[in-house]
Amino acid sequence: MDYRDHHVVVTGGTGALGSAVIAALLEQGAICHVPTIDKREVERFPHRSHDRVRLVEISTLADEGEVARFHATVPHLWASIHIAGGFAMAPLAETTKAALMAQLEMNLVSCFLCCAAAVRAMKGGGGRIVNVSARPALEPRLGAGMAAYTVSKAGVAALTEALAQEVAADGILVNAVAPSILDTPANRQAMPKADHALWPKVEEVAATILFLASPENKVTRGAIVPVYGRS
Repeated sequence: MDYRDHHVVVTGGTGALGSAVIAALLEQGAICHVPTIDKREVERFPHRSHDRVRLVEISTLADEGEVARFHATVPHLWASIHIAGGFAMAPLAETTKAALMAQLEMNLVSCFLCCAAAVRAMKGGGGRIVNVSARPALEPRLGAGMAAYTVSKAGVAALTEALAQEVAADGILVNAVAPSILDTPANRQAMPKADHALWPKVEEVAATILFLASPENKVTRGAIVPVYGRS
């Protein structure tokens, strides 16, 4: 996959999956533009000093103005990969409206606004958009005990399919991946007794994202690709 001279946005790029995606993109020659919110994550980000990584500090991805200002810093946008989001567990009866809205803003609203900004930037030149949904979005029964998160990620899946149809004629291919629990240090710490060997590795999920966002993907659109590993 040849990404040389291709400008790519990666939201959530300083997290575990985002870092793996950026490592793969840099290996293929991409120029990566990463909006950053958490300074502690930036300090741990292994690619922060790379000459093809552009870190841009923002306060939130759930604000239209912030998203527009960030995208204005990206020239000739080829691909926009939307990994940023948040997770919360709670029984429905204990989930407040504020908690629901927080999940919707972190997962769905941020993805929606970044998709819209990417489409505006890509009009006339084509491009690729890859969103990150989640397994409970495709299998809602798995969302028991985390209904707010499940609803927000189901919205990302629906957005992906609707937008893929809307912009296909413009040469913009839109897809999403739907991971199960990823093999990350944080997830291992949270679930020490789980069989971690069954979880998909971030590098494996990154490889799927990389293809969907690449010029080599010429026909796949509107897909919500399960990336479950053996779990």
